[in-house]
Parts: sequence; C-alpha cells; structure tokens
Amino acid sequence: MIRTERPDAGALITVADALAIPALRGGRPDVLVGGALLDVPVRWAHISDSEDAARMLEGGELLLTTGAGWPGADDRLRALAEGLHSARAAGIVLELGGRFPTVPPALVQTCRDLGLALVVLEQEVKFVAVTEAIHRLITQVQFDALQARQRVHDLFTGLSLRGAPAGTVVRETARILGAPVLLRTAADETVAFAAAGREEAQVLDAFRDGEVWERVTVEARGTRWGRLHAHPDAGHPAGVLTVLESAATALALGRLADGDDRAWERAASTALVRDLLDESFATPADARARLESGGFPVHGRVLHTLVVRDADAAMLDAVTASLSTRGAVRQAVDGRDGIVLVSLPDGIRASEVDPLLAGVGAALAASGAGAAWGPRADGVEGIAASVRAARVLAARAVAGTVARGDGRPLIRLAGELQGDPRLAALREELLAPLEEWDAAHRGDLVEVLRALVAHPTSRTAAAAASGLSRSVFYQRLELIADLTDADLEDGETLAALQLALLA
Repeated sequence: MIRTERPDAGALITVADALAIPALRGGRPDVLVGGALLDVPVRWAHISDSEDAARMLEGGELLLTTGAGWPGADDRLRALAEGLHSARAAGIVLELGGRFPTVPPALVQTCRDLGLALVVLEQEVKFVAVTEAIHRLITQVQFDALQARQRVHDLFTGLSLRGAPAGTVVRETARILGAPVLLRTAADETVAFAAAGREEAQVLDAFRDGEVWERVTVEARGTRWGRLHAHPDAGHPAGVLTVLESAATALALGRLADGDDRAWERAASTALVRDLLDESFATPADARARLESGGFPVHGRVLHTLVVRDADAAMLDAVTASLSTRGAVRQAVDGRDGIVLVSLPDGIRASEVDPLLAGVGAALAASGAGAAWGPRADGVEGIAASVRAARVLAARAVAGTVARGDGRPLIRLAGELQGDPRLAALREELLAPLEEWDAAHRGDLVEVLRALVAHPTSRTAAAAASGLSRSVFYQRLELIADLTDADLEDGETLAALQLALLA
C-alpha cells in the first residue's frame, strides 16, 4: 500500500486542537467520547458521509460527517465504528440534523468500547472551512517543527565545531528539552548529568529504580560509547528523539576528535570531584546520588581520599589501579594535586589497608612523587574535609611514600582550618621569627622545629631526623626558644607549633 509521509507525533495537532478552531466551535461541539482520546494526533481532516469511509483512510484522519449515507441499524453502525477504529481514524465529528437528529446510542457505546473519540455538532458548519482551518494549522505546526529542527541542528553543529565537552552538550540538551538529561557510558557509568532545575537525588534515584526515559545510542564507526537519556517530561517542537539524536551526533564527533578511549570517564570524574571539593551540591543526597549513579557506592561503605603531589593522568591511572583491587575509585587532577576518592567495603581492617597503600607507594616510586591518605570521610559531606587534611600531609610527603592521615586529629583540624585567618595569624605569630632568621642566615630552624614536633618524646630521635649532631641540635632548640619566646618542653606549646607548621 502506498502511504503518505507521516511527520513525528510532536509535529501534529490533536483532536482537542481541532475542536478549538473557531470554524468548529461555531457548531457547538459536544464531546461524547473523549478524555485521553482528545490527545490523539490528527494528521489530516477527511469529509465523507459514506458507510465505507474507513477504506479511504490511511490513519490519523479526523472524519467530518453528517452521516447522510450511514445505516440506521445498530449492528451496521457498530460495524462502521469498528472499521473506522481499525483504519486508525483519529476521531469522528458527526453533525446532527437531517440524518441523525440525535446521536445513536449504539454508536456512542461502540466508540466508548473501542476508544474512538466521538464529537457531535449541534449546529450546521461549513466542513470546507473546517478542513481548510485544520489543514492550515497542521501545516503551520509542521513548518514550526521544521524550523525547530533547524535550530536544533545549528545548535549542535556549532557545539561540535567548537569542540564543546560532553558536559556542555548535555546541559544544552536539557535546557532545550526542559527536562533532566543523563549521559552514561556503555558500562553504565554516568559521564554527565543536567538536572534542569529538578532535585538531583530524586531524579537519579527514580532513574536507577527503573523509570523509563527516552534514550538514543551514542556511536560512530561501529563503536558504541554510551547512551543519552532524556526524562519522561522532556518535550520539544522538533520531537524529543530528534533532539537526542542531534545531541548524540555531537557527542560522537567529540569522542572521535578526542582520540582517547577514557576521555569521557576522565572528564566526568574530574567534574564530579571538583564539585565535591567546592561543595557545590545543594544537598548531601544530591552528591550521594551523583556518585552512586557513576558507579561509586556510598551507602554502607568506608570513604577515604588520596592526594598525590605533582600528579598527571598516567600516574593517577597507576595509583587507582592498585587501589581498585579492593574498592571503587574516582580520580581527578586539581592544580598540582591528583585527587582520588576511594570507597572501601564496610568493616575493612587496617591490616587490609596497609597493602593497598604499599601498592600505591610502589606505583609512585618511579615517579618520585609523594602522596597522603586522608582520614575517613563522614559521608559525602566529609570528602572535602578529608581531601584538605590529605593535602596538608601531601605537601611534605617523602617521594615514593604515602603519609597516613587516619587517626591523626590534628591533621584533620589543620585541613578544616585551611584558609581561616585565625590559623594564618597563629602561623605568623609562631613561625615568622624563625622564617626571617632562616632567610637572613640560610638557616634550618623551621626544619629543626619540624623534626622536634615529629618526635616530641625523644630528642635523640628528633636530632637524628634533623640530620644534626645532638649538640648542634640542642643549640638550634635554644635559638628557637629565644626567637619565639616559647617553652619547648610544654606539650600545649608543641601542639600549637605543630598546628602552625601544618598550616
């Protein structure tokens, strides 16, 4: 059968739209069978009074009729309605008058049983004027849809030419669809997510619970990299799938240009880690949902962080490979630091963590970089604090080793207070005299003090750590005490000096 081209449902009017046309409203339409059936798309309007009108339809037509050629018997009226339903007519508009002063009950019941919209007109209308108005409206809607498609095409072509990252493409897709959009890898890890003003946790939890979203595959040259999903509330004059397919093309071109199989994963992990460090999530639930949607479990897990100084992507890949044997990891490069988030099984023992960190040290040995293991994070809201504490330790970590921040409350406090003017004032008060003396005499008083606070109970060990003889070490301590007017035998003073050094 030869069939006419059918536009997308999004480029069609509905039965309700047709009934709103002034030419039809003049006939005082009365909807006898409607409800959700009024949302059925109308592809065309057809005028026929024939009992065999169904064989002339191709689907989607709104039938306008006076019923002049219709039978009066109930069984034939039922057969007529069944034929129109089988032909996928959008609905029936029956003008009452000469043939049917009132609507036949058998017709109403059959339409109700079949799910076929039925509207009667109580006054005469010009069907020619009605069809002209309906066709004009359909044409305008289709023209608007074509323009909308062109705008979508231009938008995503521009993004492709500018080399826009995946996150930008996803945000623009969500903006024009007016609904959340999610990009996931073939391994079901979240690459980018735009909530479009919704609550992130609620949207992502519903998605994980099986809510059905529109989706298209992102692929090129026979390789499938992932899927682009749009929330069920998404809508656009060009059609949701049209928008998603254009966005998927832009994403595929971006992947081809990157030439890096892990480009998406790196970009997604970096964006997520930086959002956590900036604490830019509206609620902890949103942060938790983002992490878990990316395959990083949070609930019932032990969360830690690792900071690697002067790290690059290759170094972080080696580090995370050693950690992923026991847990899930996410990594990012933030300035000079490599940041790794680690999710370990609940109840993991310290003896099981030690070999993991030994593996990290081995991975770092060749590069000469040092790292620090942050204290346990109290949920997602504690990740930023754990990273800050690890950064304090990593700043002076020995190459090829991992300094441990777990079980060291002063380290955690120093991390929490980074940037606090009170901590800066304490540092200035206690260390400025030593730094000035060192600068003027090329001295080592700050390093001697560091050795002292690292071994507060053993001056012998502290002297050995400083690389000085005991007599020279004691001379340095006397000079430090004179310059700072501090009692180096006092535990509280040593704690304050340790905090100043950590700052």
